[in-house]
Amino acid sequence: MSDAKPLTYASAGVDIEAGNEAVRRIKALVETTRRPEQIDGLGGFAGMMALPSGLREPVLVSCTDGVGTKILVAIALDQHHSVGIDLVAMNVNDLLCTGARPLFLLDYVATGRLEPGKIEQLVSGVVAGCRQAGCALLGGETAELPGMYADGHYDLAATAVGVVERDEIWGPQRSQAGDLVLALPSSGLHSNGYSLARKALLSAEHGGLELGDPLPGAGPEDPATVGEALLEPTRIYEPAFAALRALTGGPVHAAAHITGGGLIENPPRAIHDGLTIEIDLDPIEQPAVLRAVAACGVAHDEMLRTFNCGIGMLLVVDPSRADEVLAACDAAGQPAVPVGRVVARGPKDPAVRVTGTIRRC
Repeated sequence: MSDAKPLTYASAGVDIEAGNEAVRRIKALVETTRRPEQIDGLGGFAGMMALPSGLREPVLVSCTDGVGTKILVAIALDQHHSVGIDLVAMNVNDLLCTGARPLFLLDYVATGRLEPGKIEQLVSGVVAGCRQAGCALLGGETAELPGMYADGHYDLAATAVGVVERDEIWGPQRSQAGDLVLALPSSGLHSNGYSLARKALLSAEHGGLELGDPLPGAGPEDPATVGEALLEPTRIYEPAFAALRALTGGPVHAAAHITGGGLIENPPRAIHDGLTIEIDLDPIEQPAVLRAVAACGVAHDEMLRTFNCGIGMLLVVDPSRADEVLAACDAAGQPAVPVGRVVARGPKDPAVRVTGTIRRC
């Protein structure tokens, strides 16, 4: 026993120096997301941020989410920046549905073996997403957990916090029959349905494609390969929502982020129980990757309840101000498309009624 080498944390699989190197690499990146309300910088026990000035009755809004099995595509391609953007998008887009403005994000990265270069890629993506969303990366945690993950694998999670005036909260309580429904198009699959998408496209019994293969049906503006299409970052809708929040009188009543559950489970979250939301897919140009997934044998109903089907966000708006909302989105560089309306729900009516087709390659 006395001849045994002294035990160290490194010999147990935790490299403190690698962790310190990762922090050194990301510190300057994180600083670029700083907001005026931020009180301290990276490195303390906790991040601190004041509320924006001028608020009458502020309500804090928070949400937590991850990226899911899209990470397996990033690992396979050894490209990690884009899933950092996804991590911000999945949280901030949920937060936006309340009418809140994003304030800050806290991230969590867990891996079996800490690689500073990979952490730098991931956090650079998180920083890029935070800058798109106008929120600070206030802090986070990088956990090295030997034995918990396969070599080279990791997981991501984050929590976003925002603020909204109590009397300006959007939600189902404001929606009403006659409201129009506008769609903000998606950039691709976003970060949901990847277990099904990977099986459809990549398994030998279905699509039989490789990540480096050309994406079937891709046009000149689409990602060129299957892997590039699967890694296309989730669109962050803060530019459009910032413009919408600036409109007086609250023309937007509610919004629905189309995430897990697709167009079946998410739209009803923007209306109350006495209403049905009707959505027509025909005005939407579905991204090539969604058409490719559908062509690999995924049924129409399964597409609807798994994927966004080309719609990243739905807006429920006052019909008398729909043109104003459309103009604001257009000016923000994120044009919206009219796709439906809200109607009174009968005793046997569903909460959501989707018409139109999902085109296939």
